[in-house]
Amino acid sequence: MDKLACLDAMGIDVWVRREQPSLPAKAIIEIVNEESAGATTTEEADPVVAINPSKQNDVGALDWEQLEQRVLACTLCELHKTRTQAVFGVGNKDADWMIIGEAPGAEEDRHGEPFVGRAGQLLNAMLEAVGLKREEVFIANVLKCRPPNNRDPRAEEVASCEPYLKRQIELVQPKIILCVGRIAAQNLLKTDMPIGRMRGRKHVYEPLNIPVIVTYHPAYLLRSPTEKRKSWQDLLLARSLMESAG
Repeated sequence: MDKLACLDAMGIDVWVRREQPSLPAKAIIEIVNEESAGATTTEEADPVVAINPSKQNDVGALDWEQLEQRVLACTLCELHKTRTQAVFGVGNKDADWMIIGEAPGAEEDRHGEPFVGRAGQLLNAMLEAVGLKREEVFIANVLKCRPPNNRDPRAEEVASCEPYLKRQIELVQPKIILCVGRIAAQNLLKTDMPIGRMRGRKHVYEPLNIPVIVTYHPAYLLRSPTEKRKSWQDLLLARSLMESAG
């Protein structure tokens, strides 16, 4: 997908400079309906191995394979009872960009991969608009299991998953983190600041001094397409920070 097509998918008006051979063009997007919650959860989840909460202390020593196995077998919170499978994360494990979302939805719960529904398609277009392919970044969520009915994560669920996300960030060592959505940003940055105040500026993931840019979740952009231009501005800010960092 070329850059104009990516911006088209984001709903961004694009004007081409006169000196370029292309004629001025305006990107047009057809608004899609909000993605439904999808299939209901099931009690018949795959067999799991119980994890002793005290073993979370050793998460910081796990390699990629060990960490993934720990996540897939995790029973630290009640979400393991209703999930189809845990969603570990996907992408380039040596990526410069790391994308962090809130939690798996119905499609992600079925497929075992983050951002695979309509919101995922929009995320792919957003990344391609700044010259990135999905496989070039690493994508993960604050929660590794889907909350029933896509409700907001509970504090104890976030606390159980936090060591997993922290270790993923340590292993990837990204040059920048793009946080999508209020809940992901508030939990990563340890703040209750509204997303409208968080976006449009640089934050820092303190444990590793990694720049963080906050933007709207693609699912929200599907419901509120007029906000896509703001997300495009956030992406440009993230790309500018990367370029200035060399």
